[in-house]
Amino acid sequence: MPGGEQDSEEREDRLRSVVGLSLKLGITAFGGPAAHIAMLRHEVVSRRAWLTDQHFLDLLGVTNLIPGPNSTEMVMHVGQNRAGGRGLMLAGIAFIVPAATITMFFAWLYVRYGTTPRGEWLLDGIKPVIIAVVGQALWSLGRTAIKDVTSGSIAVGVLALYLAGANEIVLLFGGALLLVGLRQAVGEFKRHVSAVRGLAPVAVPSLMGLAAAAADAKVPYTALRLFLTFVKIGSVLYGSGYVLLAFLRNDFVVRYGWLTEQQLLDAVAVGQVTPGPVFTTATFVGYVVGGFTGAVLATIAIFLPAFVFVAIVGPLVPRLRQRAVLGRLLDGVNVAAIGLMAAVTIDLGRDAIVDLPTALLAIGSAYLLIRHNVNSAWLVVLGGVAGLLLHSLR
Repeated sequence: MPGGEQDSEEREDRLRSVVGLSLKLGITAFGGPAAHIAMLRHEVVSRRAWLTDQHFLDLLGVTNLIPGPNSTEMVMHVGQNRAGGRGLMLAGIAFIVPAATITMFFAWLYVRYGTTPRGEWLLDGIKPVIIAVVGQALWSLGRTAIKDVTSGSIAVGVLALYLAGANEIVLLFGGALLLVGLRQAVGEFKRHVSAVRGLAPVAVPSLMGLAAAAADAKVPYTALRLFLTFVKIGSVLYGSGYVLLAFLRNDFVVRYGWLTEQQLLDAVAVGQVTPGPVFTTATFVGYVVGGFTGAVLATIAIFLPAFVFVAIVGPLVPRLRQRAVLGRLLDGVNVAAIGLMAAVTIDLGRDAIVDLPTALLAIGSAYLLIRHNVNSAWLVVLGGVAGLLLHSLR
């Protein structure tokens, strides 16, 4: 076989294997971003030896420095490393589409049946479990992100300012810059200005997001505004996928009035019970406010920036990992994200925990998550069953 044909066949084989793995993870990866990344590492490092542990860690570090859904971006990075640009695109699509399709089906059921008494009973049991899931993520990430009194103080400040009505994007980047400024002397900061320039692909859309946020006002639903809002969120959202709740709440509940607090909790519940990226919560929100078209637009919009960022930073991995200032900036972003997550947990908890049974559901779920590492998807299912049983016994 001629060398060119052999090379072409090898590239196609690599592409097929990448798509197959991404599709498998998109169908079976429950449990949130940390679980997804653990499953991905097992497949590409331990089983298939596509990457070394060090290379995988380098990609993970860079993924934490750019906005967007971490586990989805890691799948894209693997696709890019294994099969180039087409690998990046098709790996991302194969990972996203199964979860988005399942989420859209649940959204259809919700719009059709979710307001019936039985649908409300089901969701009444799920909501306290969601509070426990977010709380467990907050606990785990907080122990890693908050390393000293300074970072802890910034997290508490972000929490207080968010509850007072401050913009979540300003808080996220303001907290990050404040931590960098407090930990770094002016002279050292100047020596690393050139490294900060490497963040231009991230900073430009982030600034655009700030401008868009400032212009937001309560207005009637339009497909264009839905699309642009989710592009903004996908362009600036750092930290865990659960930080998405802060952005969704501020835009769709507080600013636009397109969702109620209850509908937001229901969207998060569906995101937990489906496999794949947590960001497919956007699919649910899009369907609730804009039907099938809204679901498709929201899904494309929130994931679109991730494809761009991974394509840009992937080749820069060897250089970025040597820049200490980027690590400090990441520390600040993570600390601010913890504050946002805590504030959202408080807000949503007021709506979810309304009596003794829901309080017991939340406490029991938190215990099982923290002490026994039970899969959150199973807890969500059990919470729904508990909601049905509690109401049937009343």
